[in-house]
Amino acid sequence: MTAPLHLKSPRGRWVVAATVLGSSLAMLDGTVVNVALPRIGEDLGAEVAGLQWVLSGYTLTLASLILFGGALGDRVGRRRVFVWGTVWFAVASGLCALAPNVTILVAARLLQGVGAALLTPGSLAIISASFDDEDQGAAIGLWSGLGGVAAAVGPLLGGWLVEVAGWRSVFLINLPLAVAVVWVSVRHVPETRDPHPPERLDVLGSALAALALGALTYGLIETTAWAVIAGLVLMAAFVVVERRSRYALVPGSLFASRVFVAANLVTLAVYAALGGVFFLLLLQLQIVSGYSPLAAGIASLPITILMLLLSSRAGRWAQVHGPRVPMTVGPLLGAGGLLLMLRIGPGASYPTQVLPAVLVFGLGLSALVAPLTAAVLGSVSSDQAGIASGVNNAVARTSQLLAVAALPALAGIGADALTDPAAFSAGFRVAMLVCAGLLLIGAAISAVMIPRKAAPEAAAEETAGESVACQPHCDVTAPAVQPPAN
Repeated sequence: MTAPLHLKSPRGRWVVAATVLGSSLAMLDGTVVNVALPRIGEDLGAEVAGLQWVLSGYTLTLASLILFGGALGDRVGRRRVFVWGTVWFAVASGLCALAPNVTILVAARLLQGVGAALLTPGSLAIISASFDDEDQGAAIGLWSGLGGVAAAVGPLLGGWLVEVAGWRSVFLINLPLAVAVVWVSVRHVPETRDPHPPERLDVLGSALAALALGALTYGLIETTAWAVIAGLVLMAAFVVVERRSRYALVPGSLFASRVFVAANLVTLAVYAALGGVFFLLLLQLQIVSGYSPLAAGIASLPITILMLLLSSRAGRWAQVHGPRVPMTVGPLLGAGGLLLMLRIGPGASYPTQVLPAVLVFGLGLSALVAPLTAAVLGSVSSDQAGIASGVNNAVARTSQLLAVAALPALAGIGADALTDPAAFSAGFRVAMLVCAGLLLIGAAISAVMIPRKAAPEAAAEETAGESVACQPHCDVTAPAVQPPAN
């Protein structure tokens, strides 16, 4: 085993660079592809369902396999799986860029999600396992802050690439980044493993989760009842297997904590709303309001900037005073922002109609996200913090997956809505009301089930912003996957 690294050493800085670039690959993909969806639909002749699959295919395999990817890295080597995932992600990105039709593009997106599920958990786990205890907090803070910058750049970069080089460029940009990640990782990142991994990987549980989510996604997008029923049956089978398995990806003991259950219910409601908003808002701005891809990307930028500036402060406040207030107020503010989005229509003015909505929505997310992570981590013992955060991340991605699959049909956004701005705008308004309702549900759960005061161990960890939960990692697609406690 190699000696722990120091942040000021050249190798320590290389490790941070590799992990930041790696996590940014998956993070950027979530934002830049959203901006490109209208152009993808035009070029490939895709209907709304096709665009749903372009987003959902990636999220499906990522949500299904992210816990398995983390367990695999702990067992066979975090750097090895991180590099495997990066190479896989790059190859799949190349296939996305070359796709001649939407069917091939969706298949490539499914493969891309597998790569992301391998590289995403390893990013932060490598830092946790590689750095000296004294430098670990600073290294995680640097990883988090630079990750937030990458998230902020995503919409702007995506819009610019689509306008200058076409939608295929948003996938091609991953290739040079992946080459850099692999080169730095092979040369500078030390290999680490869990010294006491489970005897076996939960392959059956992972397979059941993937099949269940796949059936549910297909049934919701294609409005096929038998697939939804099959998905629910498979999900029930997954729960049974996990309860009986000695090597479960999702230990049943986590759910003995009332706060853990409550925090994940909040996550389920809130991130479903986020999935619907970020899918439909950028389409509304381009299809109905007439914004260019670049202008649409810039329009949503204040959300990420606010999270970058305010999330760490909200997290520190929650550690001292308890997460209930920000986890209640945050969704309420977010719902207010969505009600303001009802004013976004044809020729919408950015200063008077779009900006107020995204500012209020962004303030709500800034108040919510870090305290939610703090509640999850504070609800379990330190030795379960890593798996608890991983489960919370998977819940968030699953809820977004199902929201993107179900929301267009619920809102009445038909197959031809991409070429009918009036029909799309009517559906968008219904969808924003549904998403606002989901945020209100999240606020109600927080108010009733989340404790007012911080847990003693959480308050004790409140130090100069070095708690992982306080870091402003601004990936709005899901909470950051926290490393296991050392």
